[in-house]
Amino acid sequence: MHSYVLGFREIDQAQVAVVGGKGAHLGELSRIDDVQVPDGFVVTTNAFKRVLRDASDLGDRLDELARVDADDREAIRASSAEIRRIIEKTEVPDDVVGEITAALRELGEATACAVRSSATAEDLPGASFAGQQDSFLDIVGQDAVLEHVRRCWGSLFTERAVAYRARNGFDHRKVHMAVVVQRMVFPRAAGVLFTADPVTSNRKVAAVEAVFGLGEALVSGMVNPDRFKVRDGEVIDKAIVAKEGVEPERSGQPALTDDQVVRLVDLGRRIEAHFGRPQDIEWCLVDDDFHIVQSRPITTLFPVPATTDQANHVYVSVGHQQMMTDAMKPLGLSVWQLTTPRPMAEAGGRLFVDVTPFLASPADRAGFLGVTGKSDPLTEDALRTIVDRDGFLPAPGDGPVPQVPGAAPAAVETDPALVTELVERAEASVAAMEAEIRTKSGTELLDFIQEDIQELRRVLFEPRSIEVIMAAMQATWWLNENLREWLGERDAADTLSQSVPHNITSEMGLALLDVADAIRPHPEVVAFLRETEDENFLDHLADLDGGTEARDAITAYLAKYGMRCVGEIDITRPRWSERPSMLLPLILSNIKNAEPGEAARRFERGRREALAKQQEVLRRLKALPDGERKAEETERKIDLVRTFIGYREYPKYGMISRYSHYKRALLAEADRLARAGVLAEPEDVFFLTFQEIREVVRTNRADHDLIRRRRDEFASYEALTPPRVLTSDGEAVAGAYRRDDLPAGALVGLPVSAGTVEGRARVILDMAQADLDPGDILVTAHTDPSWSPLFVAISGLVTEVGGLMTHGAVVAREYGLPAVVGVEHATRTIRDGQRIRVNGTDGYIEVL
Repeated sequence: MHSYVLGFREIDQAQVAVVGGKGAHLGELSRIDDVQVPDGFVVTTNAFKRVLRDASDLGDRLDELARVDADDREAIRASSAEIRRIIEKTEVPDDVVGEITAALRELGEATACAVRSSATAEDLPGASFAGQQDSFLDIVGQDAVLEHVRRCWGSLFTERAVAYRARNGFDHRKVHMAVVVQRMVFPRAAGVLFTADPVTSNRKVAAVEAVFGLGEALVSGMVNPDRFKVRDGEVIDKAIVAKEGVEPERSGQPALTDDQVVRLVDLGRRIEAHFGRPQDIEWCLVDDDFHIVQSRPITTLFPVPATTDQANHVYVSVGHQQMMTDAMKPLGLSVWQLTTPRPMAEAGGRLFVDVTPFLASPADRAGFLGVTGKSDPLTEDALRTIVDRDGFLPAPGDGPVPQVPGAAPAAVETDPALVTELVERAEASVAAMEAEIRTKSGTELLDFIQEDIQELRRVLFEPRSIEVIMAAMQATWWLNENLREWLGERDAADTLSQSVPHNITSEMGLALLDVADAIRPHPEVVAFLRETEDENFLDHLADLDGGTEARDAITAYLAKYGMRCVGEIDITRPRWSERPSMLLPLILSNIKNAEPGEAARRFERGRREALAKQQEVLRRLKALPDGERKAEETERKIDLVRTFIGYREYPKYGMISRYSHYKRALLAEADRLARAGVLAEPEDVFFLTFQEIREVVRTNRADHDLIRRRRDEFASYEALTPPRVLTSDGEAVAGAYRRDDLPAGALVGLPVSAGTVEGRARVILDMAQADLDPGDILVTAHTDPSWSPLFVAISGLVTEVGGLMTHGAVVAREYGLPAVVGVEHATRTIRDGQRIRVNGTDGYIEVL
């Protein structure tokens, strides 16, 4: 027999499916010692399901709702209103009424109650659903309670709730509604407690908002609250507002005393410890006792890396340096960890470097911050904020001084043969690995990959390779600094580094122009590519006039670049070779926007511009005092840049080539495991670490609960935005551009490729959705090498993430595209279609 009503003390947090998120949390709160929760009960989802079953015409309406597009607000409004009408007019069955009536008698028949919705998809770690369903206060009597229970059931289908579920991928039929009925308390004050600062995410700072009387006006945004911040048992900040609608003598009084605030935070810490994560808590002050009326997880906080000590740590985001801030799956994280020379911290599906030793060492700090500032001023500024805090960083130790990334390399001769040798050796290493990995399976495959990753690390961190890259980067910095001082030239290296040899990433973009040239003369093929949605479209091209030529051109491109994709440092991401349809928007854009032979013309144009700039700079230098020496030294630096800067892109290309082969082999092994029933599907391996996959292969057993939990965690991580700098307190430390030389209203960023351009902003978050016209300016969150083929169709670049030497900046300079990166919230501030001006010399954007 189903139970239609459960008292709070009969409920724990494992019963979300029966009592909903709010009900489960209230039941769990009632079990914590010294936490006072007003009495109440929950009308369970069993009652809701019973009502849905009795409403015979509701099934068809739910089917219609499931087919409505998440963005079709009018259809959602009409369909959801009809479902609510049906539910609210349905009679509550007698046995359900009987259980509710009995529970009300225990509370007292004349007791004023709060009647609140409690959906099964509510107050979840990955989605709070806050405010999506209805609550009603001061409800008295059986008939009134029953009416508002029905209204709560109906509120599962408010327009906002339906739209929220649709956007977050929740099935309307699988979300059910319970209803909390709770004794009302009439407090002196009420409000909200966040056990972590909701603004900075600092876990050691609690935030309290308080008003006189009931807290509903606060939650609904109708009044401004008093605000307090507490750390280590002390109020460290507060703002008391003038109150309206109270006695004049109370208008300027705080809703809580400092002692009460500290006592409330202590209570909140006990609740947080019970649930194991920071909480958003609704409270009431009755007489001098705090009553808790709700507690839910704070879903917007970025997780904190786990540590084995209690010391303070400072972490810098790897994703911001790699131009890929999306969450990575466990296999992707673990393979990247195996590739890097030292362990990194993991949090929220992202990787972070613990830079505490660099900041704590006075001898090392200045150099580290200087290198960081050249790459990303926002990260540098955030780190300086932490350095300036008393007592946060550990005292300098007696251990070895860490090596600063970007330290000066050994002298490197400007010999083009060195780059050729490094490339040939890397390609030979990949070819040898490719031939051997085909022969491996089972644990032998896992052993082989782990051994080959050591070879990959040797190639990546080969001293001469690092010296070549650093020599080019430091020559770039030298040119920009000295030519500005001597000639007043801004970012001269941007022009001097156009169309350099050996830049595999920029060559990839130009090569796709050649693919377009091969397809453009064949209209039947072009029409087919515009319409096809078949991932196996290459197999059908031979049937079309010109299709063989088109197929051969695309296949040849994939043979060289098919290992690439968006977010390519995550081995689990689908490669172009796996889904060649991802290239079609870029190929079709090139066919539409470019003329035949554009690749060769573009490269030659950039080479000529660089040569002309070099001749101009040297001529002007020779006219200066000591000009011959300055010109000679400048020419050496230009030679270093033009010989070596293109190689900057090559090591990652080699790494991604290997990753592609590893992935193909691992998926073949996973397919075998899925056929044997060990895995539910081959892609399950993406939610295991490399070491865990080895154990699954060895034992033929997998932890399906772990895989399911990892999938859910990944889904929650995808919704989070990683900070550039994160502390062990959980604080996301934001940096700022310290500049006052900008036009009014300009959006500031880091200039990485000189020049100014005006054009239509195209805000694109998914490269596959790109539809560009000549002159468009690409505005996006971040670009990795896979975006480079898009660069041939644009006139300028704006990104939210990036630095001076990240891939997008390097390629933008080579193509001569004005570019500004590190523009916070650019994709939200700039609207698609707006006309903007990008100043890549001074680093700002104007919306025109």
